[in-house]
This record gives sequence, C-alpha cells and structure tokens, in this order.
Amino acid sequence: MDRTIARELIEQLNRDAARIASRFGLEYASITAERKGVNGHYGVCYSDGAIRIRLRHATTGKPLKYSSLVNTLCHELAHLRHFNHGPRFKTFYFEILDFAREAGIYRPSRLAGKQPGARPSPAAGTPHRTRREPEVPAAPEQLDLFG
Repeated sequence: MDRTIARELIEQLNRDAARIASRFGLEYASITAERKGVNGHYGVCYSDGAIRIRLRHATTGKPLKYSSLVNTLCHELAHLRHFNHGPRFKTFYFEILDFAREAGIYRPSRLAGKQPGARPSPAAGTPHRTRREPEVPAAPEQLDLFG
C-alpha cells in the first residue's frame, strides 16, 4: 500500500474518531496504522488509549474497505469504556456503530440477504478473531463489582 494512501486513511479515521469520541465522552491517546505484516487482528486498543488499526488486507496487501476500518475503529473505541468482550461492551459497541451509521461515518455495503440497517452478527462484532477458536469450557461467572 502506498504511504500516501495509508496516511490519508489514518487522517480520516482520526477525524471520524474525534466525532465519535466526542459524542460518547471517550478519550484516546492516538490512532495509528498497525505495523506491516501484522495479520492476526484488525485492530487493538491498549490500556493507555493507543489504538492501532490494520489498513491492509492480509493476503492482497490492498487497503481494506473504509467501512471495515470504521467498524474496527468503533470496536476499539468501545474498548475504551469496556476492556473486554462482555455484554456491556457489545451493547456499547452497537451504540457507537448506530451513531456512526446515523452520522454517515459508517456506511457498510448491503449484502445479499441482509436487511438495511441491521446490526452485525456477534461474529462481526468481534473483528479481532480471524480464525475459529476451539471451544473452551466457560469459567465460573464472577461478580462485576467495579463496572
């Protein structure tokens, strides 16, 4: 991918992130492109508020669709409030996606069999997972005293 394209994508993601973060009272440290060669996830949010987003397709190296980048951005922004993939995270992530859609930031293409405006399936809601993970028995439920 051309450096100019990567820079323009990150600049646009930063502008869109600022609008979204402002709406939800979120603070992040930075939004940058993931390092070349990192293909195990679409994005990552660190506890210090730094967000990295993979801009390239894993096999072709071409830029990902902007709607995919925004979906990942929304997912990582949701981690600023809920640093897990629990029910409250998913609810908040969908709230952010809904706002981004209404604001014209998130414009996914219509897929065959999908209804316009439909929320993504839970699998689509966790873009970090790129391959099927083996089933692991659930750990005992813990009380969330500080959330």
